[in-house]
Amino acid sequence: MTNQSKRDYYEVLGVRREATEEEIKKAFRRLAFQYHPDRNRADDAHEKFKEINEAYEVLSDGQKRSTYDRFGHSGSPNMGGFEGFSGFGGFGGFGDIFESFFGGASTSARHGPHRGSDLRYDVTIDFEEAVFGCEKEIEIARTEVCSACHGARSEPGSNPARCPNCNGSGEVRRIHQSVFGQFVNVAMCERCQGEGRVITNPCQHCRGTGREERVRRISVRIPAGVDGSSQVRISGEGEAGAAGGPAGNLYVGINVRPHKEFKRQGNQIIYDLPVNFAQAALGDEIEVPTVDGSTTVKIPAGIQSGMVIVLRGKGVPNLRGGGRGDQLVQVHVVTPHNLTDQQRKLFQDLAKSLGQARLPHEDRSFFEKLKDTIAGRT
Repeated sequence: MTNQSKRDYYEVLGVRREATEEEIKKAFRRLAFQYHPDRNRADDAHEKFKEINEAYEVLSDGQKRSTYDRFGHSGSPNMGGFEGFSGFGGFGGFGDIFESFFGGASTSARHGPHRGSDLRYDVTIDFEEAVFGCEKEIEIARTEVCSACHGARSEPGSNPARCPNCNGSGEVRRIHQSVFGQFVNVAMCERCQGEGRVITNPCQHCRGTGREERVRRISVRIPAGVDGSSQVRISGEGEAGAAGGPAGNLYVGINVRPHKEFKRQGNQIIYDLPVNFAQAALGDEIEVPTVDGSTTVKIPAGIQSGMVIVLRGKGVPNLRGGGRGDQLVQVHVVTPHNLTDQQRKLFQDLAKSLGQARLPHEDRSFFEKLKDTIAGRT
């Protein structure tokens, strides 16, 4: 590639001409990782990789960058251009970039034990079960370690053979020639997938995979206070790991069936109580349901529709401990319809004696009063 046909080094790395040293290094790491021939099999990946390295060597060196900014690809008259650079010196050794990407891990370490995948299972429970907790038995299909070869993948009694392609190292070295000289790429052996051994007599039970599908019944303890957004984690009950790695986890998502009488708001249980005009005016004692069983509620005389009676400690337990919420009994004064003649006569007489109705002299809104009621303030 001649100097005239070369792309601008800043354009190659995708940075501004005012880019800092750190911005240039970050751009180089990203592009080198993307176009390295061991990772990118495209026909032009090798050429792009060389172009990226050449641009980085120049722009990462303060003196070379200054010369490039002044004279371009031709370099200074005394330097003879930028053709003779080694291509890898500016990064402190080419291995640094792969240490940053792979943590310095060897091929065998990258293909060693791996944790199994997590699983999810959704279960639906009743309202009361969500309040008090319960135990459910679920059935899941999952991958487990083969019961015949115990994950070795070979037929019991036989052993894997050393991989002839990599001679048991798990790595294949490739020598590349470039304008920068000769360099060696170390890649995972494609035949043994980095293990250094091949299965010559695969296990008949699992067909050499080392794992098998099985259906398991698992008991799940659901704690008190869960709701429809909760999930329970059961460690080690997910998919089997690979190459002796640990199993994943099982996550059980909770769905709660609606209750025909109760609604839930956080740790509070809401119950709507209908009362007639006489009960609201004179007061009464009414039996109401709770999740703990029926209890008697005293309706004070003159109660208004929408007022709330609080039953302390009759709500949902705190999922993280620390007591229970309350049950809020919201009173609804129900207007009668389809009156009998006698009832109509009584209401007419009552209406004459009561006169024109007036709104209560209250400045606070209903929601302010509800907050005070819940907090125990009068």
